[in-house]
Amino acid sequence: MTVCRGVRGATTVVENNALEILAATRELLAMMIRLNGIEAEDVASGIFTTTQDLVAVYPATAARQLGWMSVPLLCGHEMAVPDGLPRCVRILLHWNTDRSQDEIHHVYLKEAVQLRPDQSELPPVNMQQLNQWVDDQMRRHGGA
Repeated sequence: MTVCRGVRGATTVVENNALEILAATRELLAMMIRLNGIEAEDVASGIFTTTQDLVAVYPATAARQLGWMSVPLLCGHEMAVPDGLPRCVRILLHWNTDRSQDEIHHVYLKEAVQLRPDQSELPPVNMQQLNQWVDDQMRRHGGA
C-alpha cells in the first residue's frame, strides 16, 4: 500500500556562499534519492531549511537544478536555538511510497551527523557515480 512518508536529511557548509550551499544541497538530495530510490513524480512536496546564518540562496534551487520542476518546494529558516548547529541545510521530503518507516534511509552528512548519530551509518554509495548523475542532471535541466 502506498502512503506518504517523510525522508529527512541534513548537511553543513563552511560559509554563506551560494555555490557552496547549492553544491552541498545537491549532494544531500542526490544521496537521499539514490539511497531510497526516490522518483520526483512520487514526491508530494519538499521543505528546505537553513540556519539563519545562511541567506545567500534558496536551497530548493538545487532541486530545480536536478530537474524537480513540478515538485512543490518551500524554503525557510530553522529556529535560532542557542548552541544549535551553524551553517546547516535541512531537507524534509514528503514521499509517496510503499516502503515502511524502517526501510527509509535518512541522510546526515558532514557536521550534520551530530544531529542524528543513530542515522550516521549509511549504505555504501559510489560517489563518482553519484557526482556523475548530478552533473548529468545539471546539464539536462540547465542547472550548470
